[in-house]
Amino acid sequence: MDEAALRRTGASLADWAGDALGFFYEPSSLFQIAVVVACLGLAWVLDRLTREPIEVQARRIKGAPRILRLVAAVRRRMGLIFFVLLLWLATRIDMAAGGPRSQIIAVIFDLSLAYLVIAVASRIVRNRLLARLITIVASILAGLSILDLLEPVATVLEDSAITVGQSRISALLVIKAIAVIGITLWLASVAGNFLDTRVQRNQELTPTLRVLIGKFLKIGLILVALAIALASIGVDLTALTVLSGAIGVGLGFGLQKVVSNFISGIIILLDRSIKPGDTISLDDTFGWIRELRARFVSVVTRDGREYLIPNEDFITNQVINWSFSNDLVRIDVEFGVAYDSDPHAVIQIAKEAAESCNRVVSHKPAVCWMTGFGASSIDFVVRFWIRDPQAGLTNVRGDVLLALWDAFKANGIAIPFPHREILMRTPVVVQTEPPEDAPVPARQDQS
Repeated sequence: MDEAALRRTGASLADWAGDALGFFYEPSSLFQIAVVVACLGLAWVLDRLTREPIEVQARRIKGAPRILRLVAAVRRRMGLIFFVLLLWLATRIDMAAGGPRSQIIAVIFDLSLAYLVIAVASRIVRNRLLARLITIVASILAGLSILDLLEPVATVLEDSAITVGQSRISALLVIKAIAVIGITLWLASVAGNFLDTRVQRNQELTPTLRVLIGKFLKIGLILVALAIALASIGVDLTALTVLSGAIGVGLGFGLQKVVSNFISGIIILLDRSIKPGDTISLDDTFGWIRELRARFVSVVTRDGREYLIPNEDFITNQVINWSFSNDLVRIDVEFGVAYDSDPHAVIQIAKEAAESCNRVVSHKPAVCWMTGFGASSIDFVVRFWIRDPQAGLTNVRGDVLLALWDAFKANGIAIPFPHREILMRTPVVVQTEPPEDAPVPARQDQS
């Protein structure tokens, strides 16, 4: 901004300030200010009186969260609503009385009404930070428009500019660019979430294909929205080719892990190695996949913990997918019995005990094999199948072990425990102390 523009702006602001001071010195202006203050106090009193009845009625709303959110938003602004209604009533009385219009009351009424509408409407946005930002920006624009200051402020922002090469970048252009990019990206995000929800509801597609289509839709819409926003503010998209090359170099060094996880996520979705609902084991983590994201996979374990594992680990490490081709999983339970037991009877009893558990499938019979002669027992292993590994493996092993215990106890089969024999190579004399109350033998007199 040059010196002449600064002088013009300063002179305009001085004239506006002088006119404002002269306007407020008039008796009618003081009376209008008193009316506004009275409306404000009366609105505060009405808000206090109606707070509890409105809260009681709001608690009766069931099964309608959107209506409840709207009622809560209105309830928090009941003071402002009463203030706007009282100001509207004052303007109606002023118009009915005739004479010149009360400018102060009219302007404050317009400002209050605009803020009320913007504040209630912004509750549609669930993100609190975004809702507050929309409220602030829209309120500023509405205030400048009502006060007829929008054009002067735009002129000042347009004059505040810097020159970079052959381009002139003004503050107004920067504000417009931020607003346009923000709105287009928000619209792209909303449209992407809507389309992703519709795709996820399509049962004709596989889970991995639904996730892949949803991610491509979101990324594609964001890229298109960004290109449209840049083109609308006058940015030459062909000039971004050099920038894209620099970004590619930056991605190759600084964002190597992020890009690797993103590409790994796409590979996982394409080869369908894992999908939501699969039960997997990766290193020490056992659980089922809740969600596939662009950077990580969400795995929920039996104890309620949720692990966010990078996609790259599923490509470079060994992963056990318990439900890749089917949901049947075989489990082995080892046990031993005493040497005086009949191995043939033990095998039959063990198979029947395993098949008696609820989670063991019936169409694939359990098997039992003798695996060796141990130090103190005959060793066996019983193998059975389950269809719900996500429900846990330790608990079904425990059920089978309890069934084996009950069956062996009912049939008189002993479960041995290790015995140890100690052989002493030298004689050991065991000497015990006499009881305290035992009589002491009499000493013989040798004289």
